[in-house]
Amino acid sequence: MTACLLSSSVAGVFFTPFAYSQQISGKVVDASGVAISNAQISLEKGKYQVKTDSQGRFVLQELSAGQVELHITAPQYSHVTKHFTLGQQDINNVEIKLSASVMEVIDVYATPLHSSTIESALPVNVLSSDELRLKQASTLGETLKNEVGVHSSYYGPVASSPIIRGLDGPRVMVTQNGLDVGDASRVGPDHVVSSETSTATQIEVLRGPSTLFYGSGAIGGVVNVVDNRVPTSTDSQIDYMLKHNDVADEDEASFNLNTGTGKVALHLDGFWRESNDYDIPGHAEIEDEHEDEHHEEEHEGEEHHEEEAVGTLANSASKSSGYTLGASYLLDNGFVGFSYGRMDRDYGIPGHSHGEEAHEDEDEHEEEHEAEEGTRAKLKQDRFQLLSDLDFEDSFVNRLAAKLAYTDYQHQEIEDGQLGTQFKNKMLETRFDIYHGEFDGWVGAWTLHYKHSDFEAIGDEAFTPPSKTETFAAAWLEEKHFGDVLLQLGARVERVELTADTELIGHDHEEEHEEHHDEDEEEHAEALGKQSFSPVSLSAGAVWEYQQGYNLGASMAMSQRAPSASELFSNGPHIGTNTYEVGALYEVHLEGDEVHIEPGEQDAELETSYSLDLTWRKFDGDFGFVISGFYNHIEDYYYQKNTDLFAVAEHDHVEGDHDEEEGLPIYVYQQDDVDMYGFESEFIYQVTEPLKASVFADYIRAELSDGGNLPRIPPMRVGLELDYQVDNYAAGLSVSHYFDQDKVAELESETDGYTIVDANFNYYLEGIGNDTVLFIKGDNLTDEEARVHASFLKNLAPLPGRGISVGIRGSF
Repeated sequence: MTACLLSSSVAGVFFTPFAYSQQISGKVVDASGVAISNAQISLEKGKYQVKTDSQGRFVLQELSAGQVELHITAPQYSHVTKHFTLGQQDINNVEIKLSASVMEVIDVYATPLHSSTIESALPVNVLSSDELRLKQASTLGETLKNEVGVHSSYYGPVASSPIIRGLDGPRVMVTQNGLDVGDASRVGPDHVVSSETSTATQIEVLRGPSTLFYGSGAIGGVVNVVDNRVPTSTDSQIDYMLKHNDVADEDEASFNLNTGTGKVALHLDGFWRESNDYDIPGHAEIEDEHEDEHHEEEHEGEEHHEEEAVGTLANSASKSSGYTLGASYLLDNGFVGFSYGRMDRDYGIPGHSHGEEAHEDEDEHEEEHEAEEGTRAKLKQDRFQLLSDLDFEDSFVNRLAAKLAYTDYQHQEIEDGQLGTQFKNKMLETRFDIYHGEFDGWVGAWTLHYKHSDFEAIGDEAFTPPSKTETFAAAWLEEKHFGDVLLQLGARVERVELTADTELIGHDHEEEHEEHHDEDEEEHAEALGKQSFSPVSLSAGAVWEYQQGYNLGASMAMSQRAPSASELFSNGPHIGTNTYEVGALYEVHLEGDEVHIEPGEQDAELETSYSLDLTWRKFDGDFGFVISGFYNHIEDYYYQKNTDLFAVAEHDHVEGDHDEEEGLPIYVYQQDDVDMYGFESEFIYQVTEPLKASVFADYIRAELSDGGNLPRIPPMRVGLELDYQVDNYAAGLSVSHYFDQDKVAELESETDGYTIVDANFNYYLEGIGNDTVLFIKGDNLTDEEARVHASFLKNLAPLPGRGISVGIRGSF
């Protein structure tokens, strides 16, 4: 907090204050010369915004001499960037023409330099306004799952994280207003992303050079949740939403309030959501093809016991609530603001099983299943955030953005009413983005970044030891226009230090209970418990607008990632995935009937990615498209491999067995070279003035360089969307088909394809606030049984069945 508070006072001493004098005025028109009202003209990444009046006119006042970059946007028109050089005289009577566009152009906040959905070298997904409210779900992964190139890890309705081009977990950074959310969602798929979508104003999915500013944990991409918790305006507005859906008997309410007086801006938001177990088509559990032979032998002549809860996914109910308080002091050249947020969530863990011992009879099975249904998680998070953004004119360093967040996160896993395992994470993060003025046409920013995470797992099923991760980093991003070409260059260097509790790093579970260890073993464990890495990342990207309304984007990058503590040090049962996880620093081998898990002699290596991306866009006129192809070669890629061995939990050591009923399958993190490639495409056509059609497709292929496939990779997907809007009515229909996934890893089962049909209808009320909407939405209208291949619960938890949501949203 001190760092951000000092940013304003120190900057005030070393940087020259504002010296405004000139103005730019003009008119915004369409291709026929007709004035465009409510077009937005912004200076410097959305700052100093004005809107055109009913005659299309605008005035930007109190500008300083030098280079000025204006960004002009309007609904249903393409984005235009204009450069001016201000001298001693004003620039007046500028005419700016916008071309009609079927594609919505949205500015992106997560990148340090100005960018939009059509100006990036790589595709950028942005959800905002009505589209965000329409797709908003109880988890971040489910909210984003229909974005091109983005899938969901789907851990039932309670915890789902985004998968970007086949990468997730510790490779995808989830941020709140540019800072790590600080939860435990990167450790396991059953852990909720502690960022609420119902109070968000925009959600951004980024790839490419801008992700360098977020560290090696963003090697796969960045998902940035934008909200107004630190307000920057005193304008008064309240947004609200009330919703109910029948598939889980879920009720939800949320609101955002922004107001202020004088130079003080205030913010308050809150949400509440409660649901029961959700409805499913048929049975929850299906047989894994790799278990068929085993069950036929074990239960020959017996009737197979099926999931007793037909039509409902047991233990999928949840309750959540939260609120945020924020305030800012507005300065002539920026703001300094603070916020405090609280989130609570109580949710069931569907499909939970310990795998402790074989079931002797059906009654025992039912009794244990009832206990499993009582397994729940209780999450609590407190988050403090301090933001400061200051501008300085007539100085080489013309802007300083400081961010600081402290997050205190914990969740408890309650088993049959008893505390099982408790996860805690305390994170402190601060970042300074230092922008410089134009130098020979180059504009850019430096970032100084520090992050400290203190993670702890306590309990019988704490699969990873307590650990601390400390990161120091510096990054540099520059860009320059060469005529119609925008060139972007980026670099980042880091120092990552991991320290794990060496008392929990032993040769195997039997030895963990001995009072004394061999001295050499203790020294080896201590050495394993301290790991240091120095990742380096470089990138180059270019966007070429080769003719009006078209551009080509290309990007090349070399990125390195330090492994997470769980990838290195895990050694225990993971309740969420029903597996026994073993980190990359251990060796697993079978001696007779016993499995031995011992610290190995191998070193932990950096993960190094070499990527190439090409993107082609058309964004003018009634027809537009974005087509992207990518190739990513990753050396020393960390992934979990099924060993075909099982850990028996009731012994003081683990034993080898090929009977799943006797224990949890052992998955070990290992490193191999992999190749990932694929494409993403979206085509949009304004068929008639009220009717718009969109077709999209994405495909990911992920394979080991020496043969074989990576596990849990999403299948190919195609979809069609129809949107119709006239007067006060709007309706939409979407059809998404997921193909069979038969490119599977060893011991991984295939997943059947499925088709999901959704529809929505909005009625906009007049005379009641602003944009008041009555809405009804239908999900999975054909009641299709659908299972997500990327989910650890695909054989235990299908997607929800047919569901209808109704509600009202609006603003005052």
